[in-house]
Amino acid sequence: VQLQASGGGLVQAGGSLRLSCAVAEPTFNTAVMGWFRQAPGKEREFVASIVWRDAKTRYADSVKGRFTLSRSPAKNTMYLQMNTLKPEDTAVYFCARNLPPLDVARMSSYDVWGQGTQVTVSS
Repeated sequence: VQLQASGGGLVQAGGSLRLSCAVAEPTFNTAVMGWFRQAPGKEREFVASIVWRDAKTRYADSVKGRFTLSRSPAKNTMYLQMNTLKPEDTAVYFCARNLPPLDVARMSSYDVWGQGTQVTVSS
């Protein structure tokens, strides 16, 4: 497995969680990485992306100001800090590798996906 997502769980509305995505192989090309989420009965949607080299980030409007994406090149890991969580954030969260210069907000722009981690926010 090349991408290992972890950190999901059950949290009350207003709470926080931090997701991690570990890259299993040091030689894995991580030029641009992203997070998507998929709620039951809904399509998978873009959450955030990060350029590995300079940590430039992009966020979906629905999470701006609440989620922060960062990475640790030394640990080959990226982190999604999720604050002020809402019930509508409930979903399975997936990390993935983007193929630059493809649009980071499109699923088709990603070629390698992690297994997903469940986030449940109770009201």
